[in-house]
Amino acid sequence: MQLYAIGLNHQTAPLNVREQVVFHAERLVGALNDLVARRPVQEAAIVSTCNRTEIYCHAEDPRAAIDWMAAYHQLKPQQIEPYLYKLPQEQAVKHAFRVASGLDSMVVGEPQILGQFKDAVRAAETAGTLGLHLNKLFQRTFAVAKSVRTETDIGASTVSMAAAAVQLAGRIYPSIAEQAILFIGAGEMVELCASHFAAHHPKRMTFANRTGERAQHLADRFLGRVISLNDVPAQLALHDIVVCCTASPLPIIGKGIVESALLARKHRPMMMFDLAVPRDVEGEVGKLDDIFLYTVDDLGKIASAGKAQRQNAVEQAEVIIENQVTDFMHWLGNRELVPTIRALRDTAERARRNEVERALRKLNTGEDPQRVIEALSQALTNKLMHPPTHALNHASETERAELAALLTRLYQIPRQE
Repeated sequence: MQLYAIGLNHQTAPLNVREQVVFHAERLVGALNDLVARRPVQEAAIVSTCNRTEIYCHAEDPRAAIDWMAAYHQLKPQQIEPYLYKLPQEQAVKHAFRVASGLDSMVVGEPQILGQFKDAVRAAETAGTLGLHLNKLFQRTFAVAKSVRTETDIGASTVSMAAAAVQLAGRIYPSIAEQAILFIGAGEMVELCASHFAAHHPKRMTFANRTGERAQHLADRFLGRVISLNDVPAQLALHDIVVCCTASPLPIIGKGIVESALLARKHRPMMMFDLAVPRDVEGEVGKLDDIFLYTVDDLGKIASAGKAQRQNAVEQAEVIIENQVTDFMHWLGNRELVPTIRALRDTAERARRNEVERALRKLNTGEDPQRVIEALSQALTNKLMHPPTHALNHASETERAELAALLTRLYQIPRQE
């Protein structure tokens, strides 16, 4: 058994592949239970975001998790394997540390991934699939991420995707203050985008969401209005900028809806930011005239432009991570020795107990206590010395010197001059 990290991300897989293997938050606990119940996997946690889907597990072979991931999403393993990374033990530990610290993000240094890691751990705790090894790994991961944040400037000059969306809108429209903006969804990403756009005082901000209560909360915060998802097709033409980020498994804005909106707008341009994975807007929409459609990958490339400014902080962060990986692997190595140490102590305890019982029998028959204690000590010494002595006497010439040096170290024997 060892730790593995299996997954794909924005560096290994295009958006149309990533959106096929997303695990939605409300189904994560059930998915984890299914994985551990049906496969030879002892522990498991899943991190699923717009940029990555990763399974962290303690298992004999990563093949089980790969086959399960494909089957769960009704795919064949060969459809996703070209995009997967399969990282064992030390590589998996280092990967977890780097991801949580924001070094593996599309926008280097972005802080959201740490919260997404914590959500993944909570889901695994609820599912009962977070065992000793993964629990220790993730607790250390959070500590490493905190050290990277506090000891380096990794977050300095970070341009979020929300900020990138505002920058792009500023290139298309002379003034955001004159535009009406529709936000579809009410999660963290939509709230972040709304916050950035609100700073430019747009003409109108409208919120649509599956649950009206959450949409109303955002509308109250940003002095906007609320519409239902069913009203989006009719209301689309009234907005110049649309920001989408829902958990819908299927697109909620199709080509036909957008064509109708463009006719009603007399082909005035419309910007759409689809930050969802799977996508909320059909890909064909991007081919329409007067539509400027940007996906999460498009915004990520723009937001990553300032990466060079953070290179020094990245190098510092890598040093912190390397040191922490070494420390964690030392803990993991010690854990692997636990069965051997336990067996060694059990063997010694059995020998001690047998000799004590023999000594007590002799004392009960009236034998001299001093002679009994002497015999007890000699018997224990003989049992203690028999295995190493036997090993030395039967060692080959090539083994003898190495074994002798090891025994000298183990028993702390003074060096003979």
